Formats: sequence, structure tokens, C-alpha cells
Amino acid sequence: MVSGHQIRLNRILRKGKMLCIPMDHGISNGPIEGLEDPHSVIYDCEGHGLTSVIINKGILKTLPKPTKIGLLVHFSSSTSLSLSPNRKMLTGTVEEAIRLGADGVSLHINIGGAEEPEMLEQLGMTAEECHKWNMPLLAMMYPRGENVKNPHDPEIVAHVARIGAECGADIVKTVYTGDVDSFAKIVKSTPVPIVIAGGPKAKTDLDILQMTEDAMKAGAKGVTYGRNIFAHKHPQKIVGALSEIIFKKSSAKEAAKRLE
Repeated sequence: MVSGHQIRLNRILRKGKMLCIPMDHGISNGPIEGLEDPHSVIYDCEGHGLTSVIINKGILKTLPKPTKIGLLVHFSSSTSLSLSPNRKMLTGTVEEAIRLGADGVSLHINIGGAEEPEMLEQLGMTAEECHKWNMPLLAMMYPRGENVKNPHDPEIVAHVARIGAECGADIVKTVYTGDVDSFAKIVKSTPVPIVIAGGPKAKTDLDILQMTEDAMKAGAKGVTYGRNIFAHKHPQKIVGALSEIIFKKSSAKEAAKRLE
């Protein structure tokens, strides 16, 4: 018998893999390039291989029509104007996510700073509520704080990813370490699916496509790219190229032909 959790997860993923655009930046950074009109990004990209988006509740509530893709509502925020920009606070509840029609909940957790204990508590309590309501939980697990000298250190990334899984997340989003071998070990030691973050805007399209190919070879279940999609000159085309790599196992060079 299929569960509510499986039904919702199936809307977020396709064939167990994820191609997602996180668009929660409006609270932290305002209407940055590419997110002046987040609704248009969603509708423009949903037919090109996209499986889901991560959006704040205000964007979800103002969608002019239903989407064809999965919707994760993001419930942790801070702002670049704050004295504590790494301190993410809860901005919603799982019951609210259900009322909004979301398919999943997303939280951002920074590990390695003074604010870590508070965010770990938020993750654990939200995971319990998600499990209670059969709601999938994606945890954005970032090595970020005073005690983290190298956020791409494989041992640190492995620890941070494992924290997300151990606290009850169904999907862990984290940074890519930069090479297949080290990231493969992280995937193996994390008992839930891992997807990678895109980070800052890549210098070239081939860079972001190659990182995607390498991460998938390492065992990642997909990507969640923000600026590298919504700030792209042609968001639909880069989504289509990423889809070729994630779902058809094309190489980065083969996928890049879609951008020509």
C-alpha cells in the first residue's frame, strides 16, 4: 500500500532523482538577479526536466496557478542585513505546509558556528512533525561557521551530511567536495539520498555541467541549483542540459550541445 510520504516524494523526485531550483533567496538577499519574478522561472522551466522547486511560503501562496512539479516550502530564514546572518530561524510549521498544498518541507542548517545548537533543535523537532504527517523533509546541511576553515573538506562535509540524516531528514542537500572519490565516500556513509548545492554562479556552463556529471558518478541523486539556473541567460536550456545528465546519463560535453 502506497503511503502519503511516498506520494509526495514521487512529486518531488522523478525515478528517484532530483533536479530542483531553490528560490528561497528573497528573504536572505531580496529580489536578486533572476528572481525578480520567481513565478515566471517556475512556469518557464517546469516542462524542461525540472522535478521540483524550493520556495518560501509567500511565493507558494501567490502562485497564479498549480504547477506540474513538486513544491517544497522553505521554513528557515535569516537576512543579509542581520547581525547574525548564519542564524536560521523557523518561519512556518508542517501543518502550514499541508494547508498550503506543499509536497515537502525544506530547512537550512549551518554547522560549525555559535548558532548550531538552535538549528539542530529545529531540525530534530521539524523532522518529528514531518514524519507524523508523512511529509518529506529536505535538509540543507552546510559547513558554515567560526569552526569551519574549509567548507569543502571531505571529512567535514561527511560529518555535516550525516548529521542531517541522523536527525531525520529524508533528503540531504550539501556542498560538493570537488572530486568523485571523496564525494562517493560521503554518499556511502549517508543513509539517505544526497543532492548537491550549486554554490556561487559558475564561470562557465561546462563547469556546472561537469560538476553535475561528477556528482552523479559519485552516487548523488541529483542537484539543487539556484543562481546557476535562475540567473542563467536561458534557464530553460540549462535545466534541459542538466536533465540530460541526471536522467539520461549524458556526459557534460554531450549535454552542453543543448546550449548551442
